[in-house]
Amino acid sequence: MNLDDLGLFKKIDTKNMLAEIDGLPDQLQQAWELGQTLPLSDYVDIQNIIIAAMGDSAIAAELAAVSVFSSIQLPVTVHRGYGLPAYANGGQTLVICISHSGNSEEVLDSFESAQKNKCSLMSISTGGELAKRSTEKNIPAWIFDNHGVVDTAAVAYPFGLLLALFFRLGFLPDPANEIAEAVNMMKRSQQHIVADVVAAKNPAKRYAGQLVGRWVTFVATENLAPVARRWKTQINQLAKAGANFEIIPEATHNTLIATINPNQTLNAHTMTLFMRAPSDHPRNRLRSDLMRQAFMIEALNTDVIDARGESIIAHLWTLIIFGDYMAYYLAMAYGADPSEEDAFVNLKRSLV
Repeated sequence: MNLDDLGLFKKIDTKNMLAEIDGLPDQLQQAWELGQTLPLSDYVDIQNIIIAAMGDSAIAAELAAVSVFSSIQLPVTVHRGYGLPAYANGGQTLVICISHSGNSEEVLDSFESAQKNKCSLMSISTGGELAKRSTEKNIPAWIFDNHGVVDTAAVAYPFGLLLALFFRLGFLPDPANEIAEAVNMMKRSQQHIVADVVAAKNPAKRYAGQLVGRWVTFVATENLAPVARRWKTQINQLAKAGANFEIIPEATHNTLIATINPNQTLNAHTMTLFMRAPSDHPRNRLRSDLMRQAFMIEALNTDVIDARGESIIAHLWTLIIFGDYMAYYLAMAYGADPSEEDAFVNLKRSLV
């Protein structure tokens, strides 16, 4: 597949996923600005926050939690699944239910559990059943119009809205400068990785080419864990291909040991990409470097991708946009429509 054949891109990419990725910096900026204007309820004596979400909304929530890890004074938990943990009981727990479509059944179940347990509650969605139930029960709801952004690209809006919410509730200092830096650094990164840049000068296309026919593992430090998950899910969703992710320091306690009994036949069809950022803990950076060395000694295919910018938010989002382009180009290499979701649609039909 010629990754410089933009005409073929248009034939494969039936819903123009590329435009969604191109627009990611503007989506982040718009979400942050929108979050300053939406109506805000008065929550009193909040002691902990639970964000109930699935898929890309949950990744956005994890990105937000990592971004505020060093500044927020409350525990923030991302809950993927039905119900809520037992400690989510009473008004001191703020449950934020996020579903892009508003119809994720796990999130709706958490919404009902939060009401039953008399938690403080709000929802974030584009509409659907979540918005409907919020209106019926007089639950505060932030309903946004993302101008047709598809679910698999809808990571910037919930992230920007969550940071705006945390700031306006007084949970953290104003992150406006960090968000502005992230948007700026994403746009600067795009100068090298957009589709118009030929593969010979485009690192996202080159990495995509290396992933063809290989099972890829993304290794990240704990700061970058949500990015590793995002890269994995984008390979799954856009390229319809397999991938997994590992997190340091935990991976150096177990995954590292998997190099002792290598399978040369299988190893030739793998690639391990390590991601790094200046915000990494120094010991995690050392662990990452040593783990990669161990992989290289066993002749495993590896490489390193570095984040850009000064703030943790910039580090996260420059990697997010790089991974989105990389997954998109891998989809083009496989001839896979990045917007096609037949497997998920069929699963939902089977669940009825």
